[in-house]
Amino acid sequence: MNRREKLEALLSDSPDDPFLRYALALALAGEGNVAEAQEGLGSLLQSAPDYVPAYFQLAQLQVNDGKTELAKPVLMRGIEMARRAGDSHAEGEMRGFLEQLA
Repeated sequence: MNRREKLEALLSDSPDDPFLRYALALALAGEGNVAEAQEGLGSLLQSAPDYVPAYFQLAQLQVNDGKTELAKPVLMRGIEMARRAGDSHAEGEMRGFLEQLA
C-alpha cells in the first residue's frame, strides 16, 4: 500500500479531516496527478478556508501548471487568512511568491 492509498484509507474513516485531505492532495501531486491535486486543494479550501498551508500549495501547483492568473487570487486570499491566523511565516512566503508573479 503506497502513501496515497494509506491516506485514502484514513480518509474513509475521517473524510472531513483537513490535514488528511491536504496530505492526499500533496501525494497526488507527487504522483503527477496535478489536476486532481488542484481539485482536492480547492475543495479543501471551500470547506476549510482557514487551512492556510493549502493556499500556498494550490498556488504553486497552479503556477507550475501555467495557471498563474488563477494563482494570484488564491495567494491574496491565503495572505489574508494567514494574517487572520497570526501566521506571519506563511503570510511572508505567500507575499514573496505573489511578488515574484507580478
